[in-house]
Amino acid sequence: MPRLIGAAQAVTSQTQDAVITTFNSSGTFTAASLTTQATILVVAGGGGGGAAYGSGAGAGGYREIADHPVPASGVPVTVGAGGAKGDGSAGGAARGAKGADSVFNADSAITSTGGGEGGRGSSGVNTAGGAGGSGGGSNLSSGSADANRGAGNTPPTSPSQGNPGGTTFPNGAPTHTGGQGGGGGAGAVGGDSTSSAGTPYPGDNGGAGGAGVASSISGSSVTRGGGGGGGANGNVGGTPGSGGAGGGGTASLTSTSPTIHGTANTGGGGGGQSTTPIGATAGTGGSGVVIVSEAAIDQKLASSMWDLRQVYRQIKADDWV
Repeated sequence: MPRLIGAAQAVTSQTQDAVITTFNSSGTFTAASLTTQATILVVAGGGGGGAAYGSGAGAGGYREIADHPVPASGVPVTVGAGGAKGDGSAGGAARGAKGADSVFNADSAITSTGGGEGGRGSSGVNTAGGAGGSGGGSNLSSGSADANRGAGNTPPTSPSQGNPGGTTFPNGAPTHTGGQGGGGGAGAVGGDSTSSAGTPYPGDNGGAGGAGVASSISGSSVTRGGGGGGGANGNVGGTPGSGGAGGGGTASLTSTSPTIHGTANTGGGGGGQSTTPIGATAGTGGSGVVIVSEAAIDQKLASSMWDLRQVYRQIKADDWV
Protein backbone atom coordinates (compact mmCIF):
# COMPACT_ATOMS: atom_id res chain seq x y z
CA MET A 1 0.00 0.00 0.00
CA PRO A 2 1.45 3.39 -0.92
CA ARG A 3 2.08 5.91 1.81
CA LEU A 4 -0.49 8.66 1.53
CA ILE A 5 0.74 11.20 4.10
CA GLY A 6 4.40 10.76 4.86
CA ALA A 7 7.01 8.65 6.55
CA ALA A 8 6.15 6.89 9.83
CA GLN A 9 7.54 8.70 12.85
CA ALA A 10 8.40 7.94 16.48
CA VAL A 11 6.40 9.04 19.52
CA THR A 12 8.16 11.11 22.18
CA SER A 13 6.79 11.27 25.75
CA GLN A 14 7.17 14.43 27.84
CA THR A 15 6.35 14.57 31.56
CA GLN A 16 6.52 17.19 34.30
CA ASP A 17 5.47 17.06 37.94
CA ALA A 18 3.00 19.55 39.41
CA VAL A 19 4.69 22.62 40.91
CA ILE A 20 3.29 25.08 43.48
CA THR A 21 5.22 28.31 44.04
CA THR A 22 4.26 30.65 46.90
CA PHE A 23 5.46 34.26 47.14
CA ASN A 24 5.12 35.71 50.64
CA SER A 25 7.26 38.64 49.48
CA SER A 26 8.10 40.10 46.09
CA GLY A 27 10.29 38.12 43.68
CA THR A 28 10.47 36.61 40.18
CA PHE A 29 8.50 33.60 38.95
CA THR A 30 10.08 31.24 36.42
CA ALA A 31 7.82 28.54 34.98
CA ALA A 32 8.85 24.91 34.56
CA SER A 33 10.00 24.03 31.05
CA LEU A 34 6.72 22.55 29.76
CA THR A 35 4.35 25.03 31.41
CA THR A 36 2.39 27.40 29.16
CA GLN A 37 -0.48 28.22 31.55
CA ALA A 38 -1.19 28.02 35.28
CA THR A 39 -3.71 28.79 38.02
CA ILE A 40 -2.69 31.99 39.81
CA LEU A 41 -3.92 33.50 43.08
CA VAL A 42 -3.12 37.16 43.74
CA VAL A 43 -4.09 38.70 47.11
CA ALA A 44 -3.26 42.32 47.93
CA GLY A 45 -2.37 43.81 51.32
CA GLY A 46 -5.24 44.55 53.70
CA GLY A 47 -6.02 48.08 54.86
CA GLY A 48 -5.16 49.49 58.29
CA GLY A 49 -7.94 49.97 60.85
CA GLY A 50 -9.09 53.41 62.03
CA ALA A 51 -8.29 54.61 65.57
CA ALA A 52 -10.55 56.09 68.23
CA TYR A 53 -14.06 54.90 67.36
CA GLY A 54 -12.47 53.60 64.16
CA SER A 55 -14.04 51.33 61.60
CA GLY A 56 -12.61 48.04 60.36
CA ALA A 57 -10.42 48.00 57.27
CA GLY A 58 -11.15 46.15 54.06
CA ALA A 59 -9.32 43.03 52.94
CA GLY A 60 -6.89 43.19 50.06
CA GLY A 61 -8.28 42.43 46.62
CA TYR A 62 -8.60 38.69 45.91
CA ARG A 63 -8.29 37.21 42.41
CA GLU A 64 -7.80 33.54 41.46
CA ILE A 65 -7.58 32.82 37.73
CA ALA A 66 -7.28 29.39 36.12
CA ASP A 67 -5.50 28.62 32.84
CA HIS A 68 -3.72 31.96 32.75
CA PRO A 69 -0.98 32.23 30.08
CA VAL A 70 2.54 32.02 31.50
CA PRO A 71 5.65 33.00 29.50
CA ALA A 72 8.91 31.05 29.45
CA SER A 73 10.81 34.12 30.68
CA GLY A 74 10.80 35.32 34.30
CA VAL A 75 7.71 37.15 35.60
CA PRO A 76 8.08 39.94 38.19
CA VAL A 77 5.85 39.34 41.21
CA THR A 78 4.86 42.09 43.66
CA VAL A 79 3.38 41.19 47.05
CA GLY A 80 1.60 44.16 48.63
CA ALA A 81 2.21 45.21 52.22
CA GLY A 82 -0.59 45.74 54.70
CA GLY A 83 -1.72 49.30 55.41
CA ALA A 84 -0.53 51.15 58.52
CA LYS A 85 -2.91 51.38 61.46
CA GLY A 86 -4.52 54.59 62.60
CA ASP A 87 -2.63 55.91 65.61
CA GLY A 88 -4.68 57.10 68.57
CA SER A 89 -1.72 57.28 70.96
CA ALA A 90 -2.16 61.03 71.46
CA GLY A 91 -5.83 60.58 72.31
CA GLY A 92 -7.09 61.78 68.93
CA ALA A 93 -8.78 60.07 66.02
CA ALA A 94 -6.75 58.86 63.06
CA ARG A 95 -7.59 57.18 59.80
CA GLY A 96 -5.77 53.99 58.78
CA ALA A 97 -3.81 53.59 55.54
CA LYS A 98 -4.77 51.68 52.40
CA GLY A 99 -3.06 48.35 51.69
CA ALA A 100 -0.64 47.98 48.77
CA ASP A 101 -1.44 46.22 45.48
CA SER A 102 -0.16 42.75 44.57
CA VAL A 103 0.71 42.01 40.93
CA PHE A 104 1.61 38.99 38.78
CA ASN A 105 3.23 41.08 36.07
CA ALA A 106 3.13 38.86 32.97
CA ASP A 107 2.13 40.23 29.54
CA SER A 108 -1.47 39.85 30.69
CA ALA A 109 -0.96 41.13 34.24
CA ILE A 110 -3.15 40.18 37.20
CA THR A 111 -3.46 43.07 39.67
CA SER A 112 -5.31 42.91 42.98
CA THR A 113 -5.94 46.25 44.70
CA GLY A 114 -5.02 47.00 48.31
CA GLY A 115 -7.77 46.95 50.93
CA GLY A 116 -9.51 50.20 51.87
CA GLU A 117 -8.54 51.87 55.14
CA GLY A 118 -10.72 52.09 58.23
CA GLY A 119 -12.35 55.46 58.91
CA ARG A 120 -11.33 57.66 61.82
CA GLY A 121 -13.43 58.76 64.80
CA SER A 122 -16.35 61.14 64.60
CA SER A 123 -14.29 64.27 65.26
CA GLY A 124 -12.36 65.93 62.45
CA VAL A 125 -12.37 65.08 58.75
CA ASN A 126 -11.97 61.93 56.61
CA THR A 127 -14.48 59.86 58.54
CA ALA A 128 -15.44 57.60 55.63
CA GLY A 129 -14.02 54.12 55.10
CA GLY A 130 -11.67 53.90 52.11
CA ALA A 131 -12.39 52.15 48.81
CA GLY A 132 -10.20 49.31 47.58
CA GLY A 133 -10.15 45.60 46.79
CA SER A 134 -12.60 45.43 49.69
CA GLY A 135 -13.79 48.63 51.38
CA GLY A 136 -13.34 49.96 54.91
CA GLY A 137 -16.38 50.23 57.17
CA SER A 138 -18.49 53.36 57.56
CA ASN A 139 -17.63 55.69 60.43
CA LEU A 140 -20.08 58.52 61.15
CA SER A 141 -22.15 59.91 63.99
CA SER A 142 -24.79 61.35 61.67
CA GLY A 143 -25.65 61.42 58.00
CA SER A 144 -25.78 58.67 55.37
CA ALA A 145 -23.85 55.56 56.38
CA ASP A 146 -24.20 53.92 52.96
CA ALA A 147 -22.52 56.91 51.34
CA ASN A 148 -19.59 56.74 53.73
CA ARG A 149 -18.61 53.10 53.74
CA GLY A 150 -15.75 52.20 51.43
CA ALA A 151 -16.64 50.62 48.11
CA GLY A 152 -15.24 47.19 47.24
CA ASN A 153 -14.09 45.85 43.87
CA THR A 154 -12.44 49.20 43.11
CA PRO A 155 -11.32 49.36 40.35
CA PRO A 156 -13.82 46.79 39.07
CA THR A 157 -12.72 43.33 37.99
CA SER A 158 -14.68 40.30 36.83
CA PRO A 159 -15.09 38.18 38.87
CA SER A 160 -15.22 40.74 41.68
CA GLN A 161 -12.09 41.12 43.80
CA GLY A 162 -13.95 42.14 46.97
CA ASN A 163 -16.89 43.73 48.79
CA PRO A 164 -17.87 47.02 50.48
CA GLY A 165 -17.58 47.73 54.19
CA GLY A 166 -20.47 47.69 56.65
CA THR A 167 -22.55 50.63 57.84
CA THR A 168 -22.91 52.34 61.22
CA PHE A 169 -26.69 52.68 61.50
CA PRO A 170 -28.57 49.52 62.56
CA ASN A 171 -32.10 49.09 61.27
CA GLY A 172 -32.33 52.66 59.98
CA ALA A 173 -31.71 54.27 63.38
CA PRO A 174 -31.33 58.07 63.01
CA THR A 175 -28.26 58.12 65.26
CA HIS A 176 -25.71 55.69 66.62
CA THR A 177 -23.47 55.72 69.65
CA GLY A 178 -20.02 54.69 68.55
CA GLY A 179 -20.23 51.24 66.97
CA GLN A 180 -18.53 51.27 63.55
CA GLY A 181 -18.89 49.19 60.41
CA GLY A 182 -16.72 46.15 59.74
CA GLY A 183 -14.38 46.05 56.76
CA GLY A 184 -15.45 44.20 53.64
CA GLY A 185 -14.06 40.73 52.95
CA ALA A 186 -13.22 38.92 49.73
CA GLY A 187 -16.32 36.75 50.14
CA ALA A 188 -18.83 38.97 51.98
CA VAL A 189 -19.84 42.55 52.78
CA GLY A 190 -18.60 43.92 56.11
CA GLY A 191 -21.07 43.71 58.98
CA ASP A 192 -23.12 46.70 60.16
CA SER A 193 -22.95 47.99 63.73
CA THR A 194 -25.58 46.42 65.98
CA SER A 195 -27.37 47.25 69.23
CA SER A 196 -26.97 45.35 72.47
CA ALA A 197 -30.18 43.79 73.80
CA GLY A 198 -32.22 46.27 75.83
CA THR A 199 -29.73 49.10 75.37
CA PRO A 200 -30.84 52.72 74.98
CA TYR A 201 -27.72 53.21 72.83
CA PRO A 202 -28.39 52.23 69.21
CA GLY A 203 -25.41 50.89 67.34
CA ASP A 204 -23.04 50.47 70.28
CA ASN A 205 -21.51 47.22 68.95
CA GLY A 206 -18.97 47.14 66.13
CA GLY A 207 -19.78 45.29 62.91
CA ALA A 208 -17.94 42.06 62.09
CA GLY A 209 -15.45 41.95 59.26
CA GLY A 210 -16.66 40.32 56.05
CA ALA A 211 -15.60 36.71 55.47
CA GLY A 212 -12.80 35.76 53.12
CA VAL A 213 -12.63 33.06 50.43
CA ALA A 214 -11.26 29.52 50.74
CA SER A 215 -8.87 28.14 48.12
CA SER A 216 -7.01 24.83 47.75
CA ILE A 217 -4.44 26.21 45.30
CA SER A 218 -1.62 25.49 47.77
CA GLY A 219 -2.68 21.84 48.22
CA SER A 220 -5.03 22.26 51.19
CA SER A 221 -7.96 24.57 51.85
CA VAL A 222 -6.92 27.97 53.24
CA THR A 223 -9.20 30.98 53.75
CA ARG A 224 -7.77 34.42 52.99
CA GLY A 225 -9.10 37.96 52.58
CA GLY A 226 -11.11 38.55 55.78
CA GLY A 227 -12.19 42.10 56.70
CA GLY A 228 -11.31 43.86 59.96
CA GLY A 229 -13.85 44.20 62.76
CA GLY A 230 -15.39 47.60 63.53
CA GLY A 231 -14.74 49.44 66.79
CA ALA A 232 -17.40 49.63 69.53
CA ASN A 233 -18.45 52.10 72.18
CA GLY A 234 -16.95 50.41 75.20
CA ASN A 235 -18.08 53.25 77.45
CA VAL A 236 -21.67 51.96 77.22
CA GLY A 237 -20.83 48.26 77.12
CA GLY A 238 -20.53 47.80 73.35
CA THR A 239 -18.76 44.75 71.91
CA PRO A 240 -15.97 45.10 69.31
CA GLY A 241 -16.54 43.55 65.91
CA SER A 242 -14.82 40.23 65.24
CA GLY A 243 -12.42 39.82 62.35
CA GLY A 244 -13.69 38.11 59.23
CA ALA A 245 -12.60 34.51 58.58
CA GLY A 246 -9.45 34.62 56.52
CA GLY A 247 -7.10 36.77 58.57
CA GLY A 248 -9.23 39.80 59.48
CA GLY A 249 -8.27 41.58 62.71
CA THR A 250 -10.71 41.78 65.62
CA ALA A 251 -11.34 45.31 66.86
CA SER A 252 -9.70 46.25 70.16
CA LEU A 253 -11.73 47.77 72.99
CA THR A 254 -9.40 49.77 75.24
CA SER A 255 -5.73 50.52 75.71
CA THR A 256 -5.41 47.28 77.68
CA SER A 257 -7.02 45.14 74.97
CA PRO A 258 -4.75 43.33 72.53
CA THR A 259 -4.63 45.09 69.19
CA ILE A 260 -5.43 42.46 66.57
CA HIS A 261 -3.78 42.98 63.21
CA GLY A 262 -4.64 41.41 59.89
CA THR A 263 -2.78 38.10 59.53
CA ALA A 264 0.36 38.17 57.40
CA ASN A 265 0.06 36.78 53.85
CA THR A 266 -3.75 36.61 53.95
CA GLY A 267 -4.56 40.19 52.98
CA GLY A 268 -6.72 40.50 56.10
CA GLY A 269 -7.95 43.97 57.11
CA GLY A 270 -6.90 45.53 60.41
CA GLY A 271 -9.41 45.87 63.25
CA GLY A 272 -10.69 49.29 64.34
CA GLN A 273 -9.99 50.90 67.73
CA SER A 274 -13.10 51.23 69.85
CA THR A 275 -12.46 54.02 72.32
CA THR A 276 -10.01 56.89 72.81
CA PRO A 277 -7.68 56.20 75.75
CA ILE A 278 -4.10 57.40 75.51
CA GLY A 279 -1.94 54.65 74.00
CA ALA A 280 -4.74 52.89 72.11
CA THR A 281 -4.26 52.11 68.44
CA ALA A 282 -5.95 50.06 65.75
CA GLY A 283 -4.66 47.05 63.79
CA THR A 284 -2.37 47.04 60.76
CA GLY A 285 -3.40 45.22 57.60
CA GLY A 286 -2.04 41.79 56.74
CA SER A 287 0.36 41.49 53.82
CA GLY A 288 -0.74 39.82 50.61
CA VAL A 289 0.41 36.68 48.81
CA VAL A 290 0.85 35.36 45.26
CA ILE A 291 0.59 31.60 44.55
CA VAL A 292 1.20 29.92 41.18
CA SER A 293 0.03 26.34 40.60
CA GLU A 294 1.45 24.53 37.56
CA ALA A 295 -0.36 21.31 36.67
CA ALA A 296 1.40 18.00 36.05
CA ILE A 297 2.02 17.26 32.36
CA ASP A 298 2.13 13.87 30.62
CA GLN A 299 1.96 14.22 26.86
CA LYS A 300 3.04 12.33 23.73
CA LEU A 301 4.36 14.18 20.72
CA ALA A 302 4.82 13.04 17.13
CA SER A 303 7.95 14.33 15.41
CA SER A 304 6.10 15.03 12.14
CA MET A 305 3.40 13.57 9.83
CA TRP A 306 2.16 9.96 9.74
CA ASP A 307 1.11 7.49 7.04
CA LEU A 308 -2.36 5.91 7.30
CA ARG A 309 -1.05 2.47 8.25
CA GLN A 310 0.84 3.88 11.22
CA VAL A 311 -2.20 5.91 12.28
CA TYR A 312 -4.23 2.68 12.32
CA ARG A 313 -1.60 0.83 14.37
CA GLN A 314 -1.31 3.64 16.91
CA ILE A 315 -5.08 3.97 17.36
CA LYS A 316 -5.44 0.18 17.75
CA ALA A 317 -2.69 0.26 20.38
CA ASP A 318 -4.43 3.17 22.19
CA ASP A 319 -1.32 5.23 21.68
CA TRP A 320 -2.60 7.98 19.38
CA VAL A 321 -2.20 11.62 20.43
